Amino acid sequence: MRKIAVVNMKGGVGKTTTAIHLAAGLAARGQRILLIDTDPQGNIGHTFHLRPAKTVQELMLGDAPPDEVIQQGVRERLDVISSNTESFSLERRLAAETQRETILARRLRRVDGYDTVIVDSSPAMNLLTYNALLYVHEAIIPVAMDLMAIIGARQTLNGINEVRELWPARPLELIAVLPTFANSITIATRAAFEALEKDTQMGAFVFRPGIRQCIDLNYAAAQRQTIWEYAPRSHGAEDYSRFVDFVSSRESATSHDFKEKA
Repeated sequence: MRKIAVVNMKGGVGKTTTAIHLAAGLAARGQRILLIDTDPQGNIGHTFHLRPAKTVQELMLGDAPPDEVIQQGVRERLDVISSNTESFSLERRLAAETQRETILARRLRRVDGYDTVIVDSSPAMNLLTYNALLYVHEAIIPVAMDLMAIIGARQTLNGINEVRELWPARPLELIAVLPTFANSITIATRAAFEALEKDTQMGAFVFRPGIRQCIDLNYAAAQRQTIWEYAPRSHGAEDYSRFVDFVSSRESATSHDFKEKA
């Protein structure tokens, strides 16, 4: 089972949009997908208009097993574990828990039947983000075309490197740095691409041309739809389709690599 986190310590970079469209895109290609929201803002639930009785908080606290928090059939072949603002208290409530950074991995140990799990993370290197990174094998970093988002991406990569150093037995690979809100005619976008591609750690992973600015992505979220449901011929639909194809094409190689490391 492939496991991918979408992560950036800077908010407002299209992280949740990317997680949702990666999950929905892979599901449309025939995979069975579990999408997990570990961000207490709960934007995945808002986007899909979900009102679950139990969320990732109950899962992390051990108050509910996975089958009680997984919402099945949110879309065809796409199930969801939601989050909400109550999850902000998890840092305090789990303070005394042994090996608290691996709680999510332990709670989901017996979950199977999915081809890929996508985890949307919190915009901070907090307990939930560490749990997400220690559960997955791969990471995607969305980056908006501005300086603060690039700084956030670098800080996120530092966090990924810290996880690799502290838990060397757990494979964690960066598979893409995904530019978002890209507009090639602006100086800001061109400067951001140049900065990303010159970065010694991120440059080799930049996915060109990224996700172009597309107002239909905002309208789709407002209508609680994916971009393919709302505007299938838009730039957003085209760009996310291309990115899903890229991630899907890496599956066999990365899956083999992780089996060799296990």
